[in-house]
Amino acid sequence: MSVEKFKALHEQDKPFVLGNVWDAHTAKAAEELGFQGLGSSSHAIANILGYEDGQNISVDEILFVVERIVKAVNIPVSVDFEAGYSSDPEEVAAHVKQLVEVGVVGINLEDGVVKDGKRGMEDPQVLAHKIKAIKAVTNIFINARADTYTTKHPDALAESIRRAQIYADAGADGIFIPVIEKKEDIKQFVQEIQLPLNVFATPNIPDYKTLTELGVKRISHGAKLYEKIFKTTKELLGDIQKEQAFGKLYQ
Repeated sequence: MSVEKFKALHEQDKPFVLGNVWDAHTAKAAEELGFQGLGSSSHAIANILGYEDGQNISVDEILFVVERIVKAVNIPVSVDFEAGYSSDPEEVAAHVKQLVEVGVVGINLEDGVVKDGKRGMEDPQVLAHKIKAIKAVTNIFINARADTYTTKHPDALAESIRRAQIYADAGADGIFIPVIEKKEDIKQFVQEIQLPLNVFATPNIPDYKTLTELGVKRISHGAKLYEKIFKTTKELLGDIQKEQAFGKLYQ
């Protein structure tokens, strides 16, 4: 699947909904249900391999899981690559080149960093340098993520626009602003930034029709599906252990 076909999904009249998956099984299910493209959830993949989210997993382990996903489907796959698993732009670019070699056509690359369990933001030039290094070796679709709203920046909209322009100038192909929810914020952002906007599905975002009218091009849901499934799994396991009965597995 080509980068050009994936890029074209961001140029449609309506936003496309990315199917966020974490293994070959969920990838196949999403494809069968008609999703146009898939995104791996870094959080979910880390958890299924026994890690906490936040760049604790190794790149080799990510490559193993992602390759299984890519080989299982015939639709484009993008990878949530957190902050690139290195502070060195050249090393990040080398990691991304490995993703391309297994068939990945897009990545999310973020300016947020998790330290001691708390998310913060780096200087935007850090991500800009990584974007430039990646684009020097491959034309993969880079969805640059700004963590302005997730870190509760006091002037989140203005800072989102400022960072997005820096990332666009560096060569990003799309912009991801998780937890931007207000219609007025989304409208102004789309007016000022020319790259396609990716929003995150929350209970508070406008409905699909309104997002279309506002000019949003991509919607994703990250690890939310995984978290819901895991919660149900844990509840069922708890019932089995407490009640020593198995009927709820078949309800």
